[in-house]
Parts: sequence; C-alpha cells; structure tokens
Amino acid sequence: MITASEMKTPRLVTALPGPKAEQIVERDAKFMSPSFTRDYPLVAKSGHGAMVEDVDGNVFLDFAAGIAVCSTGHCHPKVVAAIQKQAAQLIHMSGTDFYYESLPLLAERLGKTVPGSEEKKVFFTNSGTEAVEAAMKLARYATKREKLIAFYGGFHGRTMGSLSLTASKSTQRKGFGGLLSGVEHIPYPYAYRCAHGHTAETCGAEILETLENQIFKRLFDPSEVAGIIIEPIQGEGGYVPAPKFFLQELQRICTQYGIMLIVDEVQSGMGRTGKWWAFEHAGIEPDIITSAKGIASGMPLGAIIAKSRVMNWKPGSHGTTFGGNPVCLAASLATMDLLEGGMIENARKMGHYIFQHTANWTNKFKIVGDVRGKGLMVGIEFVRDQRTKERAGDLRNAVVDLAFHKGLLVLGAGENSLRLSPPLLIDEEQADFALRTLEECIREAEKKI
Repeated sequence: MITASEMKTPRLVTALPGPKAEQIVERDAKFMSPSFTRDYPLVAKSGHGAMVEDVDGNVFLDFAAGIAVCSTGHCHPKVVAAIQKQAAQLIHMSGTDFYYESLPLLAERLGKTVPGSEEKKVFFTNSGTEAVEAAMKLARYATKREKLIAFYGGFHGRTMGSLSLTASKSTQRKGFGGLLSGVEHIPYPYAYRCAHGHTAETCGAEILETLENQIFKRLFDPSEVAGIIIEPIQGEGGYVPAPKFFLQELQRICTQYGIMLIVDEVQSGMGRTGKWWAFEHAGIEPDIITSAKGIASGMPLGAIIAKSRVMNWKPGSHGTTFGGNPVCLAASLATMDLLEGGMIENARKMGHYIFQHTANWTNKFKIVGDVRGKGLMVGIEFVRDQRTKERAGDLRNAVVDLAFHKGLLVLGAGENSLRLSPPLLIDEEQADFALRTLEECIREAEKKI
C-alpha cells in the first residue's frame, strides 16, 4: 500500500468522518474545553510534507498548515532530526537564568533577516500572543508612554493584554470584563471594502489623515502613544493586505512622534509571502517585530525582534521559563536552513502560480468578490452579490466543508473569507489539485443562492 508520506494528493477510504474519528470527536466533546472552534471533524494521526493522514487512513492535502504553522511541511526529516538530536542532549535549562549556545545563535540569524543597518536584539517566547504581550511591554518601557493604537479587524492573540489589541470578532472579547486600559482602535485599510472607493494601492489615506488631524488633536496627544501595532496582512481579519504607501506613511508618523512601530508578523512572517517578512514588500523598518507560527515548523516558539536601542530593558524587566526552549530552538534553526535553502523562493513562485490561476475567479464565479494576498498567504472573499458586496459567511463555510469532503484542508478567515496557507514546499501538482477542488466546491456552493 502507498503510504501518506509517498502521496502528493488525497486518498479517501471512508465516509467522513470515519468510525474512529467519530469516536474521538465524541470523547473530545466530553472532556475538552468547548472554547475551541473546529470547522470540520478532521482527527489527525500523522503528517508528511503537505499531506495529513487521519485515524481512519484517509489522506488529505493540507492547505491550512496548522494555521500557517507548519512552514516546512509536516515532520520534515531535517526538522525531526534536529528535534531528536537536541532532545537527547538537553531538553530544558531556561534562558532567563542560564546560557546555552542556541539562544544567541538563533537570535543573530533572526536579526540578520530584518532589513536596516541598526543592530537587532531578540526575546524568545512560547507563542504569538506572548510575543505580542512582550512587544506591548517593550514599547511602553522604551518610550515611557502608555497608550497603544491597533486596528479594527486585527488579531493579536487571546491573553488579556493582546486581547486588548485584538478587534477581530466580538466573541473573542465577550464575557471577559475590563481589558487593558490605554488601547485605541482605528480602521484598517480594507481595499475591497474601502469606504472612499480607493484601489488596493491607495486605500487608507483618510485613515492616516484622521489619525494625525483628529485623533492626535482631539483625543490624545501623540506624545502619550507608546506604539502602533499593525499586521501588514491581516490574518483573522480575512487575509487583507495593507497598501504599501499606508505602511510607509505609518512609519513616517511613528518616526515623527517617537512612537514604536510594531509589526505583527506572527502569521505573515517566516517566508510565507515570498520574503522573510511581509513588511519588506513595503520597504519599511519597524521598531519591533513579533513572530511565531512558522518560526519552528510546529514547535512552540515565538519571538520579538527589536532594534537594539529599543530593547534596552533592565535584567528582570521581562522573562520566561520555557521561551527559547533548546528543542524548539533546534527546530527553528533547521527551519531557517530550509527556508533559506529554497522554500521562501518556492513560496514566491507558487504564490504567483496560484494568483495567475485565480485572477479570473471574480468573473468566473458570482460568489467570489475578491482574491488577494502575497505569496502563499491567499485570501478569497465570498459574497452573495458582487455589486452590493453582501458578505456570505454561510457560502464560505459551505466551501470549507465541501473541500474537506473532497480531501482538501482549508480554513476560514474573517467573516466571509477563506484562507490558503499551505506549507511552503507545495508544488504545481498540489496547487492544481487544490484550485481544481475549490472550483468544484464554489460551483456547488453557488447552487445554494
């Protein structure tokens, strides 16, 4: 029998979910927190490259990659070898209190991926939300200011500090009481739904004008603002890219007023857009960058990378027990080798291939309103009517479910968008299968209107 590790496209052998999967889903409902959101009953058992096998022997093509985490694919042999080797030598020591070689080694390599002549320093965390928490603290510490500005539609995590910045879905905030004070939100430049009818290159000018000429003059002085945090491509918000000029002007504003520009690259970074960092497409130089997800191919690791003059906090100001764990660092070093060795370039090439083949989807399908993104960070927005742009979350959900039953794993993003975030090693055969399958699913979903 052909194993999952030898396959490049799906193989379904049972109805979905299969009998073993059904049993596990039932057990999960009994013992697991109901706060998790599951789009469909996939019960994963193993993964190899872009393929995932479930407990019943069904094999799926994964275009979700554990929410953009498995950047080098599932269980890449070089990542696995690095994990195994490190686990046999040293599993934990805590970089807060002790030294080990891989801490500065990975920090130096990460710093060198960031453009600009200024030296960089790194703080390691366990996750993206912890990286955002650290960035918030660092911005306040470095500026001696309190206020923070974030964007509607942004997702920065669910711990109480990062949740204060998150403004993606009200259900993520509902029931948790008062959040961090001093946080303000402003609109994000959403070109497809631009209130002023601008293009993807020009949307957002009015937002910047409001920030400088209204918010800074009527609500609070810019000298009170510690940082402005932005996703260069909103993740949970629907895979919405910010225009190049908007990010450039945001940096100008931050520089002018001594505000820290914090770029959240938790989902968009580590090569996903065809460059190390999505902000590079705009040619800016943030003060603080947050990273996680694809940084260690599935091991729990996050980081903030900051200009050395910014990361000047004193010993004891911030720390972590598990952040920068030796095994996670080993996985990250192996991940960086693979990304530098061709996967970032493949993300650029395959992203271009996918956008070429989806360029006519808004003409081809009446429920597709927009296709957008960079590299292998592709968003597809579903609408009930292309003229009115009425959101069609139910149709998006139908496409996600139909795709699962055809062997393709995708996830939603935002109210009515679908995200494609496959491992960075996919090839044309796999892209063709995914696109062909999505076209079939979209045609079936169109019958529902």
